[in-house]
Amino acid sequence: MLFSRLGRKLTAGALAVFGIWTAVAATAGSAAAQDTLEVPIVYVTRDGPPHIPLTLLEPVAEDLGVQGARLGLSDNATTGRFMGHAYELREVTVPEDGSLAKTLRPVLNDGARLIVADLRADDLLALAALDAASDALIVNARSYQDRLRTRACNANVLHAAPSNAMLTDALAQYLQRKRWTEVFLVVGRTDQDKRWAESFMRAAKRFRLNVVARKTWTFDYANRRDESGAAIAQEEVTRFTRGVDDYDVLVVADPADKFGEYLPHRTADPRPVAGTQGLRTTVWSRVHEQWGGTQLQNRFEEQAGRFMTPRDYTNWLAVRAIGEAVSRTETTAPAELKAFMRGNDFELQGYKGIKHTVRSWNNQLRHRILLAGPRILVSVSPQPGFLHERTELDTLGYDKPESRCGFD
Repeated sequence: MLFSRLGRKLTAGALAVFGIWTAVAATAGSAAAQDTLEVPIVYVTRDGPPHIPLTLLEPVAEDLGVQGARLGLSDNATTGRFMGHAYELREVTVPEDGSLAKTLRPVLNDGARLIVADLRADDLLALAALDAASDALIVNARSYQDRLRTRACNANVLHAAPSNAMLTDALAQYLQRKRWTEVFLVVGRTDQDKRWAESFMRAAKRFRLNVVARKTWTFDYANRRDESGAAIAQEEVTRFTRGVDDYDVLVVADPADKFGEYLPHRTADPRPVAGTQGLRTTVWSRVHEQWGGTQLQNRFEEQAGRFMTPRDYTNWLAVRAIGEAVSRTETTAPAELKAFMRGNDFELQGYKGIKHTVRSWNNQLRHRILLAGPRILVSVSPQPGFLHERTELDTLGYDKPESRCGFD
């Protein structure tokens, strides 16, 4: 109907011109479709039981990580539409007790070479070691283990997730700045807890903190919802923390979130609690609002119906890192993308007031680390006054002389 109305008003000459432009537009559209750069990204994780938080304030989420990857894809697609790039996210889940190689070999044999790995360290290393993945770009979005940045290094793996050393250095800087230099360290019983604690011991030595006592948490809290639960926890924590030489702060190593929340406000001596609970060091927090962080928080919550977690954030960052590299290089060739991401021209906006860049010697994405309370952001590391010859961000985590990766 619209065309017929226009036809009554246009002259024959104008109609001819109109037809020419229509043909040109159709030809351009066809050419653009032929020139579209397909960017298939594979998100891979392993199935397992959901994390059960200690508090009812946090819902049980069965979609941790993948929601961040999906938002990253949406953000990539926004830019991609203007550049003729078509992004696709293929979600692959390895069964809880299944073979990672058996699950991923068909995917890799299909040509998948851009991979976001929401995997623990052993699975990540197994993926990187597959022959079919030797020429892939794998972005680690989950494992914080220091060994992946120091000795168990893979040239085909870049790390969007920070290391434990980056988190503990961030905390140690803050404690030193506050002059809370006498530390009581409480460690859980899992290997994950022990790794975090060893990383903190390194940070304490690096920033001249004194660990006056180190104790392992052994109490099994049966039922916190029992009517006597709070009283039992108070009694046990008071007994556990009594008799320690005078200290400024209790640092808790409980990254699995099994017991650390019981410690604040229950210690025998009135002391702040920091580490994995209390004043937490984290790559992302729901209380973060600065540098446009609220905008990212709102977009994520609208999509997922819940708050963005650190695991969601690092998966979002991993997908965005691939998208940024593709946009700047106009290619999906993993070797070219890796070279660009490790170079001086790669910069990624991460809503933390800096441009994220990559440490070329161990493929670690640089981060600011948040120190967050339950309801408000307390501080951000690197702390003022901690300087470095390249960038203050390199005061967090393993510096070039400390890493044996040797990618440079």
